[in-house]
Amino acid sequence: MHHGPVRRNPATAWTPCTPLACYTAGMKLLALTYGTEGDTRPLAMLCRGLIEAGHDVTLLAERRTLAGAQTHGLPCAALEGDIHDDVVNLLSQGNSPWAARRGLSCMARRHTGSWMRQADAAAAGCDAVLAGGLAAFVGMSVAEHRGVPLIGTGMIPLTPTRAFPSPFLPQVWTPAALNRASYRLVNQQVWHTFRAPINAARATVLGRGPQRTPWRDVPMLYGISPALLPVPTDWPADHRLCGQWRAPDASAWEPDAALQAFLEAGPPPVFVGFGSMTGFDRQAVLGALLRMLAGQRVLLSPGWSGLPQPLAATLPATVHIVGAVPHEALFPRCRLIIHHGGSGTTHSACRAGVPSMVMPFAADQFFWARRLQRLGVAPAPLSPRRLHASGLAAALAMADAPATRARAATLGAAMAGEDGVAAGVAAIEALLGRG
Repeated sequence: MHHGPVRRNPATAWTPCTPLACYTAGMKLLALTYGTEGDTRPLAMLCRGLIEAGHDVTLLAERRTLAGAQTHGLPCAALEGDIHDDVVNLLSQGNSPWAARRGLSCMARRHTGSWMRQADAAAAGCDAVLAGGLAAFVGMSVAEHRGVPLIGTGMIPLTPTRAFPSPFLPQVWTPAALNRASYRLVNQQVWHTFRAPINAARATVLGRGPQRTPWRDVPMLYGISPALLPVPTDWPADHRLCGQWRAPDASAWEPDAALQAFLEAGPPPVFVGFGSMTGFDRQAVLGALLRMLAGQRVLLSPGWSGLPQPLAATLPATVHIVGAVPHEALFPRCRLIIHHGGSGTTHSACRAGVPSMVMPFAADQFFWARRLQRLGVAPAPLSPRRLHASGLAAALAMADAPATRARAATLGAAMAGEDGVAAGVAAIEALLGRG
């Protein structure tokens, strides 16, 4: 009989969950993450699925990103911090792994102690902890302290594999023999960044000794589509791609009157939006893209960067400004998605069955941009620093080509058959002895 996952790291002295904890009806779970909307919203949808399956779940995440959870009536609370300021500071460090490490280090020093206190209080009486994003190490420490199982969650592949290098390294060709080593390099660098703040919080908040090495043998669930990224054959059995964690009722969304009128006034538009990306030359980037799309119908989502006033004053009637809307509901009504390559936006664009043009700015966005290029549903990644008219025209022609559109439709149909939330719920129940 399976009594839940056995943790094999002797440093943490974890034990399997007891039969009583595993088989009483309905589990009490804590879900913890810190990041942008692309980190929180998928986890919130997984939490909703768990609640509908009869479990009691509380979500801790960044304040700005909890609107979706609150809309769905999920029990949630805000972690200390302002992700907008954190992202601005992070992007100001540059897009190399070493520059990002400096930004992450500042964030960890500011927030880790308070995150540990909040998470430990919320974990009281819980049967397990789901941890991901920048608060993952906090969740791991709290699960250890409370003596409950831990399950990692994520929207970016972190598990070492020979199939492809770490998404957090520059996406250049490397020998396949080095792919697994690239994960060890990145994971060690991330741990080195967080180790001192984590161990300080373990001592002051939990009264525990230091963690010497990163946690190992932790089950991992990813809200990633296996149609978009096939499951690596060398992953452990408890590391799984569930499919996108998305709202099941996207068809129930209704656009506001102005957006509805715009959508009905002509053929499907091009969506342009870069989500939480900030710190780039908005006038140059958006201006170049709108010149490329001159005369075409465009939905422009300014996102966190906002719309520069000189550009706003000259927008033609063919461009409609749109605020925060559910991508899974809007994208099927578009003909092309121009975006930054975040995991959530990438999944929603692909599931909609429409091509993409991707302009990555940082972190794993380059990985997803190259992945879409290899699948033939997007041209080569765009650079915000090299937006020449001829290059943009060629990229747009490739994205609009019938073969590209056909491949995008085929990918969308494959993803449409996935129920990532149901798969995630079933995996959690199985890992914790409920399946």
